[in-house]
Amino acid sequence: MKPGDRISLIDDDIKGTVTGVKGETVTFRDAHGFIHEYPKNKLVIRNPSLYEGKPVIKKAEPTLKRSKKHQQTHKMLDLHFENLVSNPAEHNAFERLLIQKEKLEEAMAYCRRNRLKKLEIIHGIGDGVLQNMVFEYLRGQTGIDFEDHDFFYHQTGSVMVRFR
Repeated sequence: MKPGDRISLIDDDIKGTVTGVKGETVTFRDAHGFIHEYPKNKLVIRNPSLYEGKPVIKKAEPTLKRSKKHQQTHKMLDLHFENLVSNPAEHNAFERLLIQKEKLEEAMAYCRRNRLKKLEIIHGIGDGVLQNMVFEYLRGQTGIDFEDHDFFYHQTGSVMVRFR
């Protein structure tokens, strides 16, 4: 090494230009103007011409395999009564609400058991009885997030539930 050589420190991210050499100790100035002294065995000469003419090999990024669980869309539960039973006319209003609540409980248990992230519950707009039942049920659950704002309460016919 001689004054004027550009060097780098092996164990740290310090680069600079040699200002003096005394035996095995090299003095150099870094890019910020600070003076450093290190033994020769801790320094290496920076020579960019070593890499001239060398081809740069670019390797393709490996594609990540995603599990089937993360590729699927969210689960949807339609609580419109005609979609839940084959003969909706045979049930009174109280039975309808009980069946719809059972389906909601089954869907929530299924999502938790299979570690699904989202469940969209379609309750419809209607007069709000089913909607109130759905929101009351969801408020009593733990480990979930859902939109529970009064502004959207009667505007949409569905609610998105996110499991934590």
